[in-house]
Amino acid sequence: MQLGIFAKTFPGTDPLTALSAVRDSGYAVTQFNLACCGLPSMPDAVPADVIAAIRAAAATTGVSLAALSGTYNMAHPDKAVRTTGLAQLAVVIETAAALSIPLVTLCTGTREAQDQWAHHPGNTDPQAWADMAAEMENALALAEKHGVDLGIEPEQANIVTSVADARRLISEMGSRRLRIVLDPANLFERGTPAEVRQIVSHAVETSAGHLAMAHAKDRYADGRFATAGKGIVDFPDFIARLKSVGFAGPLVTHGLSASEASGVALFLKGLI
Repeated sequence: MQLGIFAKTFPGTDPLTALSAVRDSGYAVTQFNLACCGLPSMPDAVPADVIAAIRAAAATTGVSLAALSGTYNMAHPDKAVRTTGLAQLAVVIETAAALSIPLVTLCTGTREAQDQWAHHPGNTDPQAWADMAAEMENALALAEKHGVDLGIEPEQANIVTSVADARRLISEMGSRRLRIVLDPANLFERGTPAEVRQIVSHAVETSAGHLAMAHAKDRYADGRFATAGKGIVDFPDFIARLKSVGFAGPLVTHGLSASEASGVALFLKGLI
């Protein structure tokens, strides 16, 4: 298992600065975001000199680029917005391929038009799933063309809320390029430590064989997100269960401040 962090945790718009901070905080891999280069996370184009700068920064720092963020609202109620998002995703996938980044992470979306991470009661409408699935089919065609995997993350506010939903989508798509990103803090909103441990344990078992990446974020008992190790997620149990199903990929933390990064690295290193 490789320990990583979101590059966007650290301020700045220079890839060498971001990846140096990743390395100096104790992480070997990163989930990169094009915002770390002064571009939008979902750009309309990525200049060749930006790709070269990212490649050079990774080589200089020795930090491995495990994933590239490519999130747009794949279930947005306005088809024109989805069409724009897919075109931008094509740019992100092409960039990932150019940099030999194996995974692009996605957002399965929500009917909430203003925030792709916010719940909407229309998310359970079969048409919402159908719209998202149509986007996913197009995204997978791009992924197949460029030899890149796509990662979907169960989120309580999105169309894919559980690992069972993710497995359903993988089955419907019939593509080995569609993988799961598992964040224990996104599998529940509230619960006792025992309830959360059971939820997370079941999710790990259900996702076995389909995991591309695990995330390390936490929640407090009142539902607020927390830095890994500060909430009610049992990280020793989570990581032990990941190992038990043969997961040896990146464990990437996020949802923390830059000042917390070194401490979280020490905490997680002690577990993996």
